[in-house]
Amino acid sequence: MSDIDKIKKLRQSTGAGFKDCNAALKESDGDLNKAAEVLRIKGIAKASKKMSRDAKEGVIVITGDKNKTSIIEVNCETDFVAKNDDFINFVKELSDLNNLCSSDLSKLKKTKMSNGKTVEENLVALIAKIGEKITIGRNRTILNNNSNNYTYQHTVIKDNVSKLGVIVSLETNTENDNVKLFGKQLSMHIAASNPLALNADEIKKDTLEKEIHLIEEELKNEGKTEEILKKISLGKINKFKEENSLMSQNWVIEPKKKVKDIIKEINISDLNIKEFIRIKIGE
Repeated sequence: MSDIDKIKKLRQSTGAGFKDCNAALKESDGDLNKAAEVLRIKGIAKASKKMSRDAKEGVIVITGDKNKTSIIEVNCETDFVAKNDDFINFVKELSDLNNLCSSDLSKLKKTKMSNGKTVEENLVALIAKIGEKITIGRNRTILNNNSNNYTYQHTVIKDNVSKLGVIVSLETNTENDNVKLFGKQLSMHIAASNPLALNADEIKKDTLEKEIHLIEEELKNEGKTEEILKKISLGKINKFKEENSLMSQNWVIEPKKKVKDIIKEINISDLNIKEFIRIKIGE
């Protein structure tokens, strides 16, 4: 086999560039297996250097069916890489495996992909090939008894790969067109309105404390008495809770109604929103 043929074969098997393959073959005296090992070691070194950089771009991928649905975020440094075919192929297969692993990240990283290498090994190789920091971000699987999951993806790049993804789980023994329509519309509503929790009492304590602090700082310079300030502050925090709780949000399709009003109108006694998740790149 000529040197050029060896370089071509090494490039196909590792995805490394021409110069790197040529240098690795010289270092390994033309042995393809040893050259691949050299590239892997160098790839790991290159990847570790890149991991100190910021990865604020990326994609959201959703995989699953109406009973078990998973969402995963994969970050990179530039939007250009987020549309790269190698990157897209990796995240699509990664999302399938994430669903199988029920979003157990430690298990996912050790799972073998179609090429026989683990997710972790393929991630390192992809970083070395593309030349950007790539990280696995937030991930979650929704699986509930007597529930169907509905999804929505915004700014779709390809198939199930997008910039924003939503999964919402509706619990009911009734499955008709009204429920299906509501599930789809609700997932779109969540994408647009970004609720923090299903109900006000489920909003995280630290989120409320931060908001209270911001409100108090905003009101300090208005010269009002402490009693009036407390009343204004209470009113503002109650409004914050209402606007950020899914059940009390204005329904995006009919803003004069609340989400809870729409559920009442559907008139299915056992219809409940079980849980939801919304992930957007950059948030």
